[in-house]
Amino acid sequence: MNKIKKDDLVKIIAGKDKGKEGKVVSVDTKTGKIIVEGINLATKHTRPSQANPNGGIVKKENPIDVSNVMLVVDGKATRVGFKVVDGKKQRVSKKTGKVIG
Repeated sequence: MNKIKKDDLVKIIAGKDKGKEGKVVSVDTKTGKIIVEGINLATKHTRPSQANPNGGIVKKENPIDVSNVMLVVDGKATRVGFKVVDGKKQRVSKKTGKVIG
């Protein structure tokens, strides 16, 4: 499940935001969900609090399933494979064969 990591650039391949790209904000490996910046936004009504004294309507990113995204390497969406390089397991782009940093 570690094919997608925090700060990766991903492309949405299914759902209402299909075709959009964004940066991964957080990854939940237990549920297989990720939160992507600016993707799958929902409006949430919040009551006034210390953090938000006025309350009101806030747009918030909701989790999206990891199966609905693809990693973007060099501007192209690609699948992810693994290869052992110098005794370490590295992520590798299936399209180009390049090691992903």
